[in-house]
Amino acid sequence: MALSGKLIGNVEISKSGDVFHDLLRHNPHGIVAITPDKFHDCELHEGERGVVGSVISWHFTQDGKRKFTKQIIESVNEENHMIVFKVIDGDPLDVYKSFRITWHVEPKGDGEVATWTFEFEKPDTSVDYPTSLMDYLCNIVKEMDAHNIKDENDGN
Repeated sequence: MALSGKLIGNVEISKSGDVFHDLLRHNPHGIVAITPDKFHDCELHEGERGVVGSVISWHFTQDGKRKFTKQIIESVNEENHMIVFKVIDGDPLDVYKSFRITWHVEPKGDGEVATWTFEFEKPDTSVDYPTSLMDYLCNIVKEMDAHNIKDENDGN
């Protein structure tokens, strides 16, 4: 019996959601440049960067292990700074029957919050929730935010 699951992680950010949305959608190599010890490459396999139906892959190191994921962009919402990726190959599918990642940024008080949402199907109850991957991606957002603050303070 397969079990559906959902995991949500939030990170308060200092920069506008536009910055993060544009980076993830149109310039993912910028993420590789900011966090080269974590993300090693982002390849475009089909379509155009940031366009629905495009296929991209990420090569990264998580928990000391080299990993890979290939995703198709299912939807994009500019107003809500949202992108939905469906994993079609790679490490997440070695564990889960299906895996979908949603990224969006929304206002919160005087600032904004970046949110990762995982929707997945576990093959059985012995499979853990993907909390390590969630922690990993939330930490990446914190690093990107710190990098953007540093650039802003340096006048870049």
